[in-house]
Amino acid sequence: MTKIALLGAGGKMGIRLATNLKNSRFEVAHVEISETGRQKLRTLLGIQSVERRLAVGDADIIILAVPDALIGRVAHQIIHEVKSGAALIVLDAAAPHAGEMPNRADVTYFCTHPCHPPLFGNETELAAQNDFFGGIKAKQGIVCALIQGPEAHYAGCEEVARIIYSPVVRSHRCDLEHIAILEPALSETIGATLSLALREATDEAVRRGVPKAAARDFILGHLNIELAIAFGAYPDGQFSDGALQAIEQAKPVIFQNGWLDRIFDPDAIKKSVRDICNPNQAAQ
Repeated sequence: MTKIALLGAGGKMGIRLATNLKNSRFEVAHVEISETGRQKLRTLLGIQSVERRLAVGDADIIILAVPDALIGRVAHQIIHEVKSGAALIVLDAAAPHAGEMPNRADVTYFCTHPCHPPLFGNETELAAQNDFFGGIKAKQGIVCALIQGPEAHYAGCEEVARIIYSPVVRSHRCDLEHIAILEPALSETIGATLSLALREATDEAVRRGVPKAAARDFILGHLNIELAIAFGAYPDGQFSDGALQAIEQAKPVIFQNGWLDRIFDPDAIKKSVRDICNPNQAAQ
C-alpha cells in the first residue's frame, strides 16, 4: 500500500484533505505541529498525529498542506528526510514557480490545485450548492502539473489529487507556468480584485440611497446572466444595445490600456509568486 505523509494535517486545508483521504486505499501518516491542530484531528476525525521525521522518511508521497508562504521553507526543512523516488505534492504553484523548492533531482515534484465548484453547475442538493470551496459535496475540476520526475509518477499523484479534492469531474494537465497564470494572475490578481470591486460598487449604490437588499439582489442577479452570456453558458443570450454602449464607455474609465499585458507578463507573474512566498519583503 502506498504510504502518504500529510504535513499540516490539522490545519484548515489539512483537515479537508485528511477527511477525504481517510477512506482511501492509502496509508496516511498525519503530521501536525500545533496542539490546536492535533486536537482537531483527534476530535473531528479520531486521528493521532505522528512525528514528522518518521512519517516523511517512510512516505512514498508527501503532501504539503501548509500556507503558501511556508511551502518552500518546509520543503527545505524536510527534504533530507525524503527517500529517493518519493513524490512531494504542493497545493499551489507559487513556491515552485518562484524557485523556492530544494534541489533534489531524485524526488518528484507535483503541483495540484482545485478549480472550485463552478458558477454554472448542476448541483441539486442543498449541501452541494452550499459547498462553495469544494472537496465536500460539490463537483469540481482540478489542475495538475508534473514539475519534475518520471512520467510514470503522474498517474499516482493525480490519483491522490482526485481524492483530496473529491468529488472531481475533470482533471486538467497543465505546465507549472500554466497554473501560475491561473493563480495568482487570473483568479486572484484579476478575479478576486474585480469581485471586491463589484462589492465596493454595490456598497456605493447603497450609500447613494438604494436599499441594501435591492442592490444585492440586483447585482447578483445581473451577474448571473451577464457571466452566463460572457462565458457562453447562455447561448441564446446577448447583451442589449444599451449594455454594449455602457460597456464601451466604461472600459477606458475603469481599465488602463494594456492592463492584461501587464498582469500576464511573465516577469509580473514571477514577482507576484515571489511576493506570495516572501510577504514581509513584499510589504517593504
